[in-house]
Amino acid sequence: MDHGSFAFVSPPEIFGSELVTWVLVGLLLYWVAIIAVRNAGYLPDYIGTQGPILTFHTKRGRVLLDRLARPKRFWRAWSNLGVGIALVVMVGMFAFLIQAAMTALSTPQMTSSAVRQPRNVLVIPGVNDFLPLAATPGIVFGLLVGLVVHEGGHGLLCRVEDIDIDSMGVAMLAVLPVGAFVEPDQESSKAASRGGQTRMFAAGVTNNFAITLLAFALLFGPVVGAIGVAPGAAVGGVAPDSPAADAGIEPNDRITAIDGTAVEGNDDLADRLEAADGEEVTVELNGEETVSVDRSLLVTAAMDDGPTGLTAGDEIRAVDGQTIATERGFMDAVGDDERVTLTIDPASGDERVEREVPIGAAVSVAADGPLERETGPTDETFVITRFDGERIQTYGDLAPILEDSEPDQQVEVAGYFGDERETYTVTLDEHPRADSGFLGIQGQPGTSGIAMNDIGVQLYPAGEYLGLLGGDGETRFGPITDTFLGKIVITIMLPVLGVSGAMPFNFAGFTGGVQNFYETQGALGAFGDGTVFVLANLLFWTGWINIQLGFFNCIPAFPLDGGHILRTSTEAIVSRLPIDATRGMVRVVTTAIGVTMLVSFLMLLFGPELFSG
Repeated sequence: MDHGSFAFVSPPEIFGSELVTWVLVGLLLYWVAIIAVRNAGYLPDYIGTQGPILTFHTKRGRVLLDRLARPKRFWRAWSNLGVGIALVVMVGMFAFLIQAAMTALSTPQMTSSAVRQPRNVLVIPGVNDFLPLAATPGIVFGLLVGLVVHEGGHGLLCRVEDIDIDSMGVAMLAVLPVGAFVEPDQESSKAASRGGQTRMFAAGVTNNFAITLLAFALLFGPVVGAIGVAPGAAVGGVAPDSPAADAGIEPNDRITAIDGTAVEGNDDLADRLEAADGEEVTVELNGEETVSVDRSLLVTAAMDDGPTGLTAGDEIRAVDGQTIATERGFMDAVGDDERVTLTIDPASGDERVEREVPIGAAVSVAADGPLERETGPTDETFVITRFDGERIQTYGDLAPILEDSEPDQQVEVAGYFGDERETYTVTLDEHPRADSGFLGIQGQPGTSGIAMNDIGVQLYPAGEYLGLLGGDGETRFGPITDTFLGKIVITIMLPVLGVSGAMPFNFAGFTGGVQNFYETQGALGAFGDGTVFVLANLLFWTGWINIQLGFFNCIPAFPLDGGHILRTSTEAIVSRLPIDATRGMVRVVTTAIGVTMLVSFLMLLFGPELFSG
């Protein structure tokens, strides 16, 4: 579907190359200022420089670490558990990156997406597409916690293994903490046992994973339990020049009533609009103000050169002469008719026109698929109006039927190529990625390649996001969210689900205006919305950042912890072989794996763009 010609306006965020350019210019000026101050001799001895990054060194805290390290047997057992976890994650990260790189190179058109853009590798709010500026406080807090527990784990295990510490500190890029460090004494580090070194390197990621579990346990339990969905339909986006936009409805508003009848939630809005009489309705916003909306059925998105000839911004006024103003009314007017005559007010402002169009699921016929074996090779859009006897009005009608189909099942597929109706008997193949039949099509969402909206608002799935975090609400991800680890997996993905297309919007915590879609309840609710939402955001981003730090540091490449664990593990294995082991052998193994990881990562980011042409 072509979303370029028309898009919903979401809550304002700053993205794109312009901001990246200003960030780079700012970093360059900051770097020049650091060099000038350092060359002038104004930097204290405890402040060092690594390019534009300032490192603050201190020897304080070693006495505290000595005290904490006294139960050495406990900490060694804790770190041995962490070594096992780190090794499993290291193997998983190695396999994942290679598999992802191979997929990116073999199917570049399928893997090129906003999620994989180089700017989205940077954990910088406002530059990264799924980290909004409004989430900055939670991200910075989570990063600080992650860095402290990570490097604190290294420092603690240094003392457990009798490794001296030269200094500890934090690395800052302007006011942003980008790292922390513990500098072990080189001589005592070399004197430590191989097992002691491995435990020390694994301690940081072990602590990150532990903080992740703690943060998400608190979030999924008492904190999200104190949050409920506020009454009304949650407006996530508003189409430009739509009836809603003209009436002053904005993203993050809640539609709480239509013509004086309460709207309880998102699912209730269509019923209230359908029940309203006339082309003008009164909309109550946030339970406070009312606005008048001249409703009409608006085309919010349309595929290029689609079978209907409609474009984004067109208004559908009637179906076969029957006046309609809602999407439900449109579907009712179409009924079982496979072709209808639409009365259209073009977005261009030209005179009203009538056009006969097919109504069904618009699909492209895939090469070498079951359907193409019957239709023959074609680049023309096929509108499926009936599948195995079932009337199909939208691609949403077709998708679940295909999911329930079986390989080798024989089905009758009817539809339109242009004005010609065709019927094919197709034997389904086995789906390459699912346990179902495979027709060999690529579908366009919506009806005949267009998306429609009653008043021009896109609803935010507030209840579903709350359900994914353990609150009350149904989700589309099924039983995976019934377990604690399943909730963690989904929560990690929440900031990118909107960018990837799996959900209509990203979820970056209770921030950026979406707080209006929720209200507090229960015992914690007594502390007020502000306190509960702040606590929820801190826990959300602390868990999210810490698991990212843990996985990243488990990559088996230097100078990451995974690279050091790979070295000590390789040394342990090579030393047991019936050969004269040397450091060169170990270096060959670690270098080969490190280079493979680096190449895979670069191919994942840039491979599709390099080879798609």
